[in-house]
Amino acid sequence: MPTLTPSQVQQFQEDGYLIIEDLFDPAADLDPIIEEYKGVLERLAQELYERGEIQSTYADLPFGERLIQIYKESGKVHAQYFDFSLPQADVRADTPLWVGPAVFRTLRNEKLLDAVESLIGPEIYSNPVQHVRLKPPEHLTPKDDNGRVQLGKTPVHQDNGVVLPEADQTEMLTVWFPLTDAYVENGCLCVWPGSHRNGLMDHCPSPIGLRIPGKTLGGAKAVPVPLKRGGALFMHKLTVHASYANTSDSVRWSFDLRYNPIGQPTGRGAFPGFVARSASNPESELHDPEVWAELWHQARHRLATEGMGAFNRWSADNPVCA
Repeated sequence: MPTLTPSQVQQFQEDGYLIIEDLFDPAADLDPIIEEYKGVLERLAQELYERGEIQSTYADLPFGERLIQIYKESGKVHAQYFDFSLPQADVRADTPLWVGPAVFRTLRNEKLLDAVESLIGPEIYSNPVQHVRLKPPEHLTPKDDNGRVQLGKTPVHQDNGVVLPEADQTEMLTVWFPLTDAYVENGCLCVWPGSHRNGLMDHCPSPIGLRIPGKTLGGAKAVPVPLKRGGALFMHKLTVHASYANTSDSVRWSFDLRYNPIGQPTGRGAFPGFVARSASNPESELHDPEVWAELWHQARHRLATEGMGAFNRWSADNPVCA
């Protein structure tokens, strides 16, 4: 059932974003995710150790410190190993991803879906444009061959801008929430209030992802969105946002989810979504995490064998990118 108040819905419509404190119970809702990812990190550590890429599995270290040390010693950020989506290029039959049951249950979290229903209605599709972000401190993160941090701040963009034009009319909703406290120093998000009313802006390819050129923002100012563990940020698909650099000494850990009404294009049709809630046809809902995982494994096989098409509409040849 919808849980947001009329004033909250109005605020979302006016500002293009809404902060909900204490949406999740940290112990009941978030700790199972953390426990599941401890196992993922253990498997990564064992694989790298067996290949001689690290000198120890560092099993005695806490999760965040262990991740930082493994990334630092191996000289590589293994972000794809943890993600519950596939990359947008070069998918192979063995491309790693994590589609575990705790992640799936989070996508179907009832409190989360209640809030989503307040904004897009009771026919809810889990859009496959989704990610986990485990961002180490930039001063401890390996760099690429050009001296850039392999996983740093997220550039200024709109979520509508990173999908195909087929989703331009889709009521796509973004839900971002941290697994650990997110604040400016460790790279929380920032948003441009009211920017969703300006329509889709030009995006330019860059080494760190699609970005909106600063000159097109017209001097608008960003507002930081620090969030305690348990809170969530809801954003309109056209809301301009970015993340700060992680200048702290700890990992910034977050989930980045999307939902849209059933039947509307997701903007990334090569990836599998599912019916998370349906008042009109409850039998269509997916409740089995193993089925969900198999959908992703099938998509990986298909993309590895048949190839991949375009994932966005933008070109560096656009004059605004010069």
